[in-house]
Amino acid sequence: MNPRHAVPAPQRAADESMTLINEVYRRPLDPGYQDVAARRAAGTAPARTVRGGAALLVLAVLLGAFATTAAVALRRPAPAVLEARTLLEAEIREGTSRADDLRRANAAMSAQIAQLQGDAASTDDPELFAQLQRDAVGAGVVAVTGPGLRIELTDGDPGSGTAPNDGSELVQDHDLQVLVNGLWAAGAEAVAVNNERLTTTTAIRSAGAAVLVDSTALSSPYRVEAIGDAATMQTRLARLPAGQHLASLSQYGIEVRVTAQRELLLAGRGQLVLRSADVLGDGPQAGEAEPPPASTTTSGAQDLGARSGDVAVSGRRDGEETR
Repeated sequence: MNPRHAVPAPQRAADESMTLINEVYRRPLDPGYQDVAARRAAGTAPARTVRGGAALLVLAVLLGAFATTAAVALRRPAPAVLEARTLLEAEIREGTSRADDLRRANAAMSAQIAQLQGDAASTDDPELFAQLQRDAVGAGVVAVTGPGLRIELTDGDPGSGTAPNDGSELVQDHDLQVLVNGLWAAGAEAVAVNNERLTTTTAIRSAGAAVLVDSTALSSPYRVEAIGDAATMQTRLARLPAGQHLASLSQYGIEVRVTAQRELLLAGRGQLVLRSADVLGDGPQAGEAEPPPASTTTSGAQDLGARSGDVAVSGRRDGEETR
């Protein structure tokens, strides 16, 4: 076909794709509103009456009241939810009260058992009673008071920019283990973390984001208190690897405060329950019968520190296993 015989294609306007925008620019008002505005300008629009204005006001008030009632009804919990919440709160209060009663009864019974044991030992074996009295401090059974050191570890601020936001700014179980073992090695006679007394069977470990001392969850700031000669412990601690570890915590934004205290009061943990125990020292020689298990085995503060560390892995990049 000759090109001259071809049907020419329709020409599209350059702004055809912008028809809607152009229409808005040319006619900013809706045709209905524009018609009403023209009638008002010409004076042919119906005049507003008092009755019409009152009806419009009443309609607006009714619509507002309906909207407010609907919003309040949507925000109000369902009766079943309120009933379940009330029941749960009552169960929590009842369980807390029962736990407090059991705790008080346990403390009273422990005190009674200690009194009976002391009376029996002092009468039948005064030497054994004196030994038990001396070992009670190292075992953490009784409360102790005296001068010492208070070391507070506070979590860093994740948004401070001091360390990457990967959890390194949090005090971890590894840090408390290193510090506690360092205090025992520096000559501490008794140690507590956030008022939780440490004994030969105490474990410091992590459970998710929480740090546990035995089964008690602790949170920042972590207050570690040690009874002993403050100046001697502070000097020895600075020379030990524990002191170097404390100094390195500042690069993660963790605040470390060390203060000497004239008097500290560390509560006791009550009577210890030992599942099994052996007499310290060499084992039985060949041909000798194995000695019976001892009823209690306790030691001084420094010996306790050498055995009280719990195995854990730090979440920091420079963390390592510690025993």
